[in-house]
Amino acid sequence: MTQLVIIAIYLCIVLSLGLFASRMFRGTSSDYMLASHSIGPFLLLMSLFGTTMTAFALVGSTGEAFARGIGVYGMLASSSGIIHSLCFFVLGVKLWQFGRKYHYRTQIQFFRDRLESNSIGLVLFPVLVALVIPYLLIGVMASGTVINKVTAGRIDKGQVVDETVTFARGTFPDFLELGESQSGEQTFAAGSAGGVPKQLASLAICGVVLTYVFFGGMRGTAWANALQTCIFMVLGILTFYVLANKLGGQDGFLANLQALGESIPENKATRVDISKLKFTTYLFVPLSVGMFPHLFQHWLTAKSANSFKVPVVLHPVFIMIVWVPCVLLGAWAAGSLVDVPGPVAANPNAVLPFMVNQLRIPALAGLLTAGILAAIMSSLDSQFLCLGTMFTEDMLVHYGGRQRFTDKQVIWSARLFIVAIVSLTYFFSLFEPRQVFTLGVWSFSGFSSLFPLVLAAVYWRGLTKAGAYACVLTAIGTWFYLFRASGYAADETYGVQLPFAPSGYEVMPVTFMILASTVALVVVSLVTRKPSEETLKKFFA
Repeated sequence: MTQLVIIAIYLCIVLSLGLFASRMFRGTSSDYMLASHSIGPFLLLMSLFGTTMTAFALVGSTGEAFARGIGVYGMLASSSGIIHSLCFFVLGVKLWQFGRKYHYRTQIQFFRDRLESNSIGLVLFPVLVALVIPYLLIGVMASGTVINKVTAGRIDKGQVVDETVTFARGTFPDFLELGESQSGEQTFAAGSAGGVPKQLASLAICGVVLTYVFFGGMRGTAWANALQTCIFMVLGILTFYVLANKLGGQDGFLANLQALGESIPENKATRVDISKLKFTTYLFVPLSVGMFPHLFQHWLTAKSANSFKVPVVLHPVFIMIVWVPCVLLGAWAAGSLVDVPGPVAANPNAVLPFMVNQLRIPALAGLLTAGILAAIMSSLDSQFLCLGTMFTEDMLVHYGGRQRFTDKQVIWSARLFIVAIVSLTYFFSLFEPRQVFTLGVWSFSGFSSLFPLVLAAVYWRGLTKAGAYACVLTAIGTWFYLFRASGYAADETYGVQLPFAPSGYEVMPVTFMILASTVALVVVSLVTRKPSEETLKKFFA
């Protein structure tokens, strides 16, 4: 029960911090949604990094490295470190300036003024929400899986007989996803392999995040993110060190690293299983941060433009600190020194908690699990708050009339929509449709396909309202077509064959999404009426 106790203590600490931050709440909608633009360099760095480091980065990267090798690091971690910082610098600072000058709280408010379109929110809002929900799902799904696997066989330990675990009402292999008693009846202990059921674990995480976001708003979110980012970085490094010494079987840390590295199969130690074209076109996936609505909201919380200096410089370093251990753990799991059970090998989401269990040190395993949950929760809170802000500002207040709502009503509208989104996300997570990494890539690809829109809105005077609509509709249409062609993410290695090229020349689907949306934006903008001089002077003075 040690792991479960540590997890519970950690969740109580995060909850207490979020509720404490709510005591500093100033009672205004600006403070609830943007912390009154009071976030300095350190908190901004922690918020931005914590928001981008999700279950995709920890649980997903470990499982993908187990399946495809260490080339996963080059595909996303290296490129993300550079491209994320570039987006912070190229887009973040400019959008912060516009937000402070014209009092924006959401992306849609910026696009509405820039494009001179009162209806752009009716198109962008459902698209952004539809893309954020899969992003939320990977966090909720992963949190349930991690807690369940780490506590497996500890709540109801049973008896070990012939390498199977016999619980009070049935016999099941360890790490089994589902189970039935000998009479065919599903049981609590059997269905969860003797650990906390995934559904209950996910519900607890959703409840904790919902509580401190509901009461603390952006300030509570920023403080919780700072704590959680520090926790998962420190514990990740510590666990990596301890696990390397335990699995390597050598005398020193470096000798253990060498032994574990030599145990990795050759095809997992290189990029041989990842085609060069797919590897290269993964570079388009990190462009998604330019259109993340929750990152836009975090940018607006900055106290000044100087607050961006620290995140731009240190973000790539922090990515390396987190991704290197996760990817290596996944590659080690594929090596000869680690015996991975069949059910775990068939479920990449379970690889990281399985490796945590190899520590055989309950206290440290519990602490690392808390660190994994910290990374997951530091993304969920920002996304929940962002969706509540968008609904209130871009739908309810804008189309209902700001004069009809008091500031208090605006805050409560955001809170109630957050409750609805958390409930909807939790409901979808019960089906656990796909593995975390694959679902994350598709979500990011959708946001990347909208990157040309935000880049053009900030830097191209020729962007028109019609061009923006064409870009959004083309992006979401192309995304849905390719998503369906992949079997709704069932084909985890899905790629798009290059036309007029020999068979096997495949690129990531995001390549055609960005190409199609860019062409639509440019062509339509060139042949339609340009924005007024007043608007151009407002954004290109």
